[in-house]
Amino acid sequence: MMDVRRAAERYPGGDPAAGIESWHAFSFGPHYDPDNLRFGAVIACNEERLAPGAGFDEHPHSHTEIVTWVVEGELTHRDSFGHETTVRPGDVQRLSSAAGVRHVERNDGDGPLTFVQMWLAPRDPGGDPAYEIVHGIADSTPYAVPEAGAMLHVRRLGAGERTAVPDAAYVYAHVVRGEVTLDGEHLGPGDAARITDAKDLEALAATDAELLIWALENEAGRPPLPA
Repeated sequence: MMDVRRAAERYPGGDPAAGIESWHAFSFGPHYDPDNLRFGAVIACNEERLAPGAGFDEHPHSHTEIVTWVVEGELTHRDSFGHETTVRPGDVQRLSSAAGVRHVERNDGDGPLTFVQMWLAPRDPGGDPAYEIVHGIADSTPYAVPEAGAMLHVRRLGAGERTAVPDAAYVYAHVVRGEVTLDGEHLGPGDAARITDAKDLEALAATDAELLIWALENEAGRPPLPA
């Protein structure tokens, strides 16, 4: 089963007057939708656009795995555990907020910044916060978030190239750029597909494209039973 959510259906947010534009794929803040709270472990997929000098002042998080993918520009990250990094396109950043952490996210560069930030619910709350950044992750290299029973697959496809979609209880596929066809559905930038019981699927790039594909365990934290 596949549920396609278009970029135009996202909830608007942020503070445009302060140079912050946000688009939320799930129920978020004042945009409460009880029928759109989560998909598997994914509880947020936000596209954030920050003008030069704009950003999110220090704010808290807890019991959330926060994974960030920069589309354009450079993101400055600082947190209450002393990490200060610059996240660029091709880098995967993860902040495990666990029992609690505070952080700042800013565009300290001269050009616009766009990033996709995905929040996942951990299987077990609490624990110690942790931070990790992988610079320039290679295409097709999976990135594991075991705390949430999740695996991120980054795919950069040339026009006409195909890629297998992982078999999983839940798959969340987000198109960063370009156009692809997935199980007969045409997807463009910002579109996403939520697939339940994914098996033997593939995506075909109509143009050069970049995809973020999450393979997620079932809600009991166990792998799906074989068909």
